[in-house]
Amino acid sequence: MTFKTPKQRSRERVVQALYQYLVSGGEVLQIEQQFLNQKQGKISKAFFSNLFINILKNRSLLDEIIAPTISRKTEQLGSVEHAILYLGAFELKFSPEVPYKVVINESLELAKLYGAEGVHKLINASLDKLAQTLREVELTN
Repeated sequence: MTFKTPKQRSRERVVQALYQYLVSGGEVLQIEQQFLNQKQGKISKAFFSNLFINILKNRSLLDEIIAPTISRKTEQLGSVEHAILYLGAFELKFSPEVPYKVVINESLELAKLYGAEGVHKLINASLDKLAQTLREVELTN
């Protein structure tokens, strides 16, 4: 078993919460509470809530920036892929303090954990393209 930091566990839970929201809808605050109250593994609650709430607030913007990086419509993405791409795209756009390589690596780990076989390739290609536009400064340094 590999050690996970509270932030890594938080990202896992964000993907699970986004997945639940995308699949069954439901009340955002209820879903947030449900995942905050899970007992397994320590998470960074503020980090989790900030990501979950703000990703949902920015869904249409995130879909807009993800769309050109994938070969199908964003509505055709599976809920797991969509949730992971939302997380990765959000962090690339709004969390400049997190190095783009960390964002991509974390997303790939989540894709391997929750996604269908081979889905990490789509995630990698999409986030790589996003990093080239959203983190241009970082890539050229």
